Amino acid sequence: MKSSNNQYPMNSISKHFPLQLVRFLPCLLLLAFGVTIGIIISFYVKSSNFNLQFTQFSRTSKQNAPPPIEKLQAPNPNLNQEELREEIQPSNSVHDMKEFVQPDSIVHDNTKEFIQPSNVVHDAIKEFIQPSSVVHDMSDEELLWRASMTPRIREYPFDRNPKVAFLYLVRGPLPLAPFWDIFFKGHEGYYSIYVHSDPSYNVPDPENSVFHGRRIPSKVVEWGKFNMVEAERRLLANALLDFSNQRFVLVSESCIPLFNFSTIYSYLMNSTQSYVMAYDEDSPVGRGRYNIHMSPMITLEQWRKGSQWFEMDRELALEVVSDRTYFPVFEEYCIRSCYADEHYLPTFVSIKFSEKNSGRSLTWVDWSKGGVHPTKYVRPEVTVEFLEHLRNQKCEYNTNDTNACFLFARKFLPTSLTRLFRFAPAIMHIY
Repeated sequence: MKSSNNQYPMNSISKHFPLQLVRFLPCLLLLAFGVTIGIIISFYVKSSNFNLQFTQFSRTSKQNAPPPIEKLQAPNPNLNQEELREEIQPSNSVHDMKEFVQPDSIVHDNTKEFIQPSNVVHDAIKEFIQPSSVVHDMSDEELLWRASMTPRIREYPFDRNPKVAFLYLVRGPLPLAPFWDIFFKGHEGYYSIYVHSDPSYNVPDPENSVFHGRRIPSKVVEWGKFNMVEAERRLLANALLDFSNQRFVLVSESCIPLFNFSTIYSYLMNSTQSYVMAYDEDSPVGRGRYNIHMSPMITLEQWRKGSQWFEMDRELALEVVSDRTYFPVFEEYCIRSCYADEHYLPTFVSIKFSEKNSGRSLTWVDWSKGGVHPTKYVRPEVTVEFLEHLRNQKCEYNTNDTNACFLFARKFLPTSLTRLFRFAPAIMHIY
């Protein structure tokens, strides 16, 4: 019975299978057709995508490929200077830090293949190595960073005259400016002038004066405060932007030259040392100003005192503006009665560069009367004998004895101007 029941379904399926196959055959054919179409379409799409990607890759490669090298054309010689500048679109600002660290243009000529080098390129280089203006918008951090740079190649790819940079640290006006104008007359190209005055002082110097347009971006300076050292570094940094400046002299509004320009220029350019006064004084105004918290970076034995009116070569000036070791120590601990302007440079130079420093100043000052300020000289005290005395002192210069020890002197008040004009031609040969 069980055997009969189990065989019935199989017989039924065998009997009706051909009929069912015929019934589903169109569906199977339709399914096969659809699969075939799908395969064809898929292959076509893949082929199209490959061609499209290849085309895009080819276009991208062409776009990214460097342009063909073309011979640079020299600017039209018939154009004037203004039109030439418009062609290359240089930076509008002399000291544009963004343009300096990341130039907008890569167009330049640093090859020797051109018989006639572009005057515009030459002017651009000249503006970089010898800025025509002292006006800029750099912060002190940017200025010191920029000024600390020095070329690794010693040879200069241009003709230049080594210059003396005169750094004037003043409160406001320069009452002795007419005398300095005569001193500099006829020596253009051998000196640079930088004036640091109180920002509130905005009276312009006469256009015919060498001081016209030579005020650097300045900040407030207070007597005896650390910001006086900051002002000195600010002056040095601005002067270092001019690669032709090789010697740097700090003077005040009460300073006068004791010799003519040619003598002073020759004296400084031929000197083998810098002139930063530095000495060890075991007294309340010497070692007594040392702060024990400066140790171990600066010890009491290394502590020095001296005049702030320095003269130095370019190598030392670069070290001063780049100092990130001793300057912060003085900034933090040389406060109140420490008077950093009398101790920072003497100590720093003695620790790091004593062999290159003479240890004396080139600016004569009279402290014989005592007090916190040196003697001031008015008109009756300016005599021929007095000036000759200042010009004849005994000291050492380049390991030899000399009578020319002081090149400058202070403090001379404005009333002394008429006497200086009277005696300068005969004594100093300043005309």
